[in-house]
Order: sequence, then structure tokens, then C-alpha cells
Amino acid sequence: MEIFIVFVFVLGYLAITLEHNLKVDKLIPALVMMAICWAAIAFGIDDFQNWFDSGQHKLLDAFGALNHEAKLHLMEETLLHHLGKTAEILFFLLGAMTIVEIIDHFDGFSTFKSYIKTKNKKKLLWIFSFLAFILSAIIDNLTATIVLLTILQKIVSKKETRIWFAGVIIIAANAGGAWSPIGDVTTTMLWIGKKVTTDMLITYLFIPSLLCMIVPVFIASLTKPFKGDLEKDIEVDVEEIHETKYSPVMLYLGLGMILFVPLFKTVTHLPPYVGMMLSLGIVCAFAEIFSTRHFSLSSLDEHADDSGHHSPVHKSLSKIEMPSVLFFFGILMAVAALESLGMLFHFAEGLNTTIPNSDVVVMLLGIGSAVIDNVPLVAASLGMFSNELNDPLWHFIAFSAGTGGSMLIIGSAAGVVAMGMEKISFFWYFKNITWLAFLGFVVGSMSFIFIRGLIGA
Repeated sequence: MEIFIVFVFVLGYLAITLEHNLKVDKLIPALVMMAICWAAIAFGIDDFQNWFDSGQHKLLDAFGALNHEAKLHLMEETLLHHLGKTAEILFFLLGAMTIVEIIDHFDGFSTFKSYIKTKNKKKLLWIFSFLAFILSAIIDNLTATIVLLTILQKIVSKKETRIWFAGVIIIAANAGGAWSPIGDVTTTMLWIGKKVTTDMLITYLFIPSLLCMIVPVFIASLTKPFKGDLEKDIEVDVEEIHETKYSPVMLYLGLGMILFVPLFKTVTHLPPYVGMMLSLGIVCAFAEIFSTRHFSLSSLDEHADDSGHHSPVHKSLSKIEMPSVLFFFGILMAVAALESLGMLFHFAEGLNTTIPNSDVVVMLLGIGSAVIDNVPLVAASLGMFSNELNDPLWHFIAFSAGTGGSMLIIGSAAGVVAMGMEKISFFWYFKNITWLAFLGFVVGSMSFIFIRGLIGA
């Protein structure tokens, strides 16, 4: 039965990796794989000799000696445990996604356009790179990429130039998401899973992530595509920048409330999703107030009717990417099935025996994240390693999984969305951007090892 479960997982994994070729949304294989794996465990529960206690991070003694009812009860308890841990991540993401959509409803992100006055390509590259680095740390690298590419499309008219900017934005966004507990799904998983704390995550990863962004951007700025000025003047429409007077207010309020979540967790010691729900509630309250006020002060035209009679919260909730949420649920619960049978534990032992250097193992995970989705990779690492809170291993995993995906355009959510928005080909990215991302990854990894030595000394 264990062989069957592994086969189902591998088959589902391949379907997820090849979703663009198969033209099947990755949520489908993730959910089917999860359900079949747990069903197989239920049917073959009496045949398993190992069971991994996720709470204690160790194999249970004498699991094989338990009777049928005791094994079923333990399976149900384990399933409930994993459901709870997964729900923490999902509700956190749902809250963050909704806040971002509310900001977008008020056209808050257009505020960034007012800061972009230059038409020099090199200056624009640095502006967009730093915006991607900072913005992805506050919201997430996927949303940051969408926001910045949308702005970029309004500024850079020539596609041949724009795709170069997009390639570097992917690197910067992934680097920015790595050092923040709320910047990348994988980092959020480690944070919620009580493997890292906010202060130590920033201490270990801010400089490596910054170098991972700066090195590629600096090298790119010296290349031909970023020489000179844009072909035509940047035309910035003031009315377009601030569609409503509440745009800047909702932008700073929304980003501020997301940044409030780590502080809330530090003070209360409650799970992060509780703080995110509080932040969401506050943002929603202001959104409703501003929407009502807008209606009352406006004439009864079509635009005012839409703004007044339809809650911005309801609209924002309807735009949430539920396929992504369901994918996270499916893949996390599927990995939990392998973890519960002790497979990941034994795999980690074998890996550490074959490759005794953990740095090499983690860097290989980072390179692997360019090909394989980094969410299941990090989910697997949570079951593979039992290192304590704030062990440098967890921080290195966060960095590698977050930045390694930049090496291929299909290796990260930011890359995939840029591929769709700008029609960037896989081979163009591989030829022109991959080597930059690889250099950034190597420099960042080396700087992490150096900083780890300083902290440990």
C-alpha cells in the first residue's frame, strides 16, 4: 500500500508540474492526490508499521502492535491535526488576499505611479526592482509582480524592452518575499509552523535576500537593453493615478495592517491568522465607510450606483483566487499523508546519510524549486527535519525555496504570472534571465553561510 501511495503522489506531482502542457489546473491533481492518499491510508491502516507523530516530531513506538480501532482513532487525530495546521495557513492567506483586493478596489496601487517620473531605463530598473523587493515583503511576490507589471505596461510601450524589466522584477519579487514572514507562501508556512520567528528571519535573510536582488539588477543595468531612455515620454495622467481620494489612504492602511500581523503575534503569542483576521476586519470597516461616503456625496450616475450599492468587501471576496487556496490545501494535506506514514522522516535520514552537508541539501532544494513547486518542497521539509525553532536550517530553506524558483520562469508564482501577462517564452527567459537569477542565488547563499557563522560565533 505504501508503494501505491507514493505512486499516486508522484503521478499527482507530475500533473502539477506539467499543468501548462496538460492544460489542467493544478488544483485538480492536488485535491485528487490528497483524497486518494488518505483513502489508501484508511484502507490499509492495519498493514502499516510506522506512524509519525507530527506534534512530537518522532516515530511512534509499537504502532504496529495497536489494534484496528486504536489505529483508526490515531489516524483521525492526525488528520485533524494536519487540517488545523493547514487551515491556519489558508485563513492567513485568505485574509491577506482580501486586503490586497480591497486596496485594488480603491485603485490604491496606482499611487505608486506618482513616484515614477524618470524615463531613463537604468533608473527605472532600480526603481521597479526596489519596489518589487519591498512590496513583495509586505503583500506577496505574486501580487507584487502583478501590480508592478500592470504599472510597467502603462509606462513602457515596447514589449521587447518590457520583458527585460519583467524578468528582473521576478528575481526582485522572489528575493523580497524570502526575508519576510508574510512575503512568500513558503516562508509563511515556516513562520506559522513555528520554525522561524520574525526577528531572526529578518536577521538571517535580509542581507542575503538583498544581495540576491542587487547582484542581478546591477549586472542587468550594465547590459544593452537598459541603456538610454525610453522611446517616448512617460505620460502620467493625474486623474488616473488617484481614481478616488481614498486610494492612498487604503493603500497605506492595507499595507500597514498587514505589517501589523507579526507585531500582533509577538505581543499576544496567538497564531498569525488571528491577527490577520483583526487586520482584515479593520480594513473592511474603513472600506465600507469610504464606500458609503462616496455614494452619499456623489450624483446618482451609473458609477456611483455601483460604488454605493455593492459592498467593496463582497466584491473583493469574489475576486479571491480560490483555485490557489484549494491547491495549497490539497498539496499540504497530501504531503501530510506521506509525513504521517514516516516516509519523509526516512527519506530525510537517507538524504543526510548520502549527503552529510546540509547546506548542499538545502541548495539542491532551492535549485529543485525552479522545476518543482516550492510549496510541496517546503511542506516536505517540515516533515523531513525535526530541527528546533530558529535553527539556521529553516532560514536557509526559506531563502533557497523562495529565491531558487527565479532560475526558471515556471519555478515561481511570480514567474508564471509574468509569463502570462507579458507572453514571455520559457527559452527566452532561460537564455537571458536564468544566469542572472543563478548568480543572485549563489551570492545570497554564500552570504547566508557567512552571516550564520557570525551569529553562531
